[in-house]
Amino acid sequence: MMMGLLAFESHQGLWNSGYYSQLFGIGGVMITVAILMLSTGYFGGIGAPFAPYFWPYLGQVPKKRERKRPVRVYMDGCFDLMHYGHANALRQAKLLGDQLVVGVVSDEEIVANKGPPVLSMEERLTLVSGLKWVDEVIPNAPYEITEEFMNTLFNKYSIDYIIHGDDPCLLPDGTDAYALAKKVGRYKQIKRTEGVSSTDIVGRILLTFKQKDADTDFNVAVDEKAGAEPNDEVKSHLSHFLPTSRRIMQFSNGQAPSPGARVVYIDGAFDLFHAGHVEILRSARQLGDFLLVGIHDDQSIRDRRGYRPIMHLHERTLSVLACRYVDEVIIGAPWEVSKDMITTFNISLVVHGTVTEGNSAGEIDPYAVPKSMGIFKTIMSPKSITSVSVATRIVDNHEAYKKRNLKKKASEDRYYTQKKFVSGD
Repeated sequence: MMMGLLAFESHQGLWNSGYYSQLFGIGGVMITVAILMLSTGYFGGIGAPFAPYFWPYLGQVPKKRERKRPVRVYMDGCFDLMHYGHANALRQAKLLGDQLVVGVVSDEEIVANKGPPVLSMEERLTLVSGLKWVDEVIPNAPYEITEEFMNTLFNKYSIDYIIHGDDPCLLPDGTDAYALAKKVGRYKQIKRTEGVSSTDIVGRILLTFKQKDADTDFNVAVDEKAGAEPNDEVKSHLSHFLPTSRRIMQFSNGQAPSPGARVVYIDGAFDLFHAGHVEILRSARQLGDFLLVGIHDDQSIRDRRGYRPIMHLHERTLSVLACRYVDEVIIGAPWEVSKDMITTFNISLVVHGTVTEGNSAGEIDPYAVPKSMGIFKTIMSPKSITSVSVATRIVDNHEAYKKRNLKKKASEDRYYTQKKFVSGD
């Protein structure tokens, strides 16, 4: 696109200060008329032979450039317990090309190289396909970029570059999974997103439900120590995410609804962003022109669940913003949808799914106002999956995931010990 702009600008002299501007004025008008008359054969049919003398000047008119093939880039991953770090990696990868193709590693390859996945292939495909930066998805991709698969990427999928983060991706034998791509000069690197990993989230889940069973909330327990140093287990699983306004802007569409647009509103916790969230957001978006999502704050969720969300407010905000069906979010949305809120955001329809989490018994109906206005609709949740059901998979198989985490944590600790600054987004 930039080359096209430069090529167009290189011809601007023709219109601004070149040949065409020199034709202005009375003399210029006469010359122009003469050119037209000569080229059309006036003056006794002798115009045509003289016309070629003016063709070099007319040849300065910019010609339409031939459209080049879009640059296609490939990035793969397990995308298990998908989080904003995954989304940011794919966002960065998309910036390195025009079209982003994503390989989702097969269950068998994940088991062989990392341990049992939490989410099924179907769920992981739904999550990846639901990201706004993804153009195409390849299911059951291999964990290692072999020569055979690399040739498939280059020939079948027309991939120009293979992308990965600055953190090492090693095979069980200790070799680099992307060595071949680097060798042929078709590898590009992006910056790892700090403060989150699937390993970290598994650890948070295990610790949170361990504390929940003991009728305590580890987040609150840390707060109540009044400055006391938390133990190593708690400290290792507290969020290290450093939210910035720039990151939110990178994820945001940055667009307001057009005049007369039908604005649909849906709210929730959106904790451990999963395939059920993607599908309900897709359903909500189909009911209007602009989807506004309210994300409840940590304390409101704790008051109704009895424990805080696994992912804190800013982390959940990025996960929702990354979804292709979402146009805008309200960060820390009020629990009750008020008349003033409906007016402020020009909401046409308020929707809620049939699958919900948390105890709402005895409390005021948060949707009483939109119901009284006739703008509330309950929509069928396409999937029965919830954040708790995802967490339960890990808790029920905690020994397997603890073993997996110990293995992964060692490699992540090495990464952070040797970490150097990498420029990037």
